[in-house]
Amino acid sequence: QVQLVESGGGLVQAGGSLRLSCAASGSTLRSYAMGWFRQAPGKEREFVAAMDWSASNTFYADSVKGRFTISRDNAKNTGYLQMNSLKPEDTAVYYCAAGTWVASSSVHDYHYWGQGTQVTVSS
Repeated sequence: QVQLVESGGGLVQAGGSLRLSCAASGSTLRSYAMGWFRQAPGKEREFVAAMDWSASNTFYADSVKGRFTISRDNAKNTGYLQMNSLKPEDTAVYYCAAGTWVASSSVHDYHYWGQGTQVTVSS
């Protein structure tokens, strides 16, 4: 099992940047595919970015492509989501998740979830 704790959320103006962290414990994060999802009030949880277990394959939701970057530091057992050029519509609670080896955009393919971190982008 792996436990995940997100951090790095906050309030930022449109056009700004944030880096979210996902600290893992109990197991090595590189044994899993990693995903980032977000959930805005009144909406379903949606896919943001994913990376396979080897970190060689990544993919992104169209809404964040070119602005967000998913990465992982094996030495720190921590995953990251670098978010640039933030927009008000990026406002949501962001969750990291770990699952099977293959990166996936489906919430059902991830077995372990963090508690979430709030990101608020003001216009």
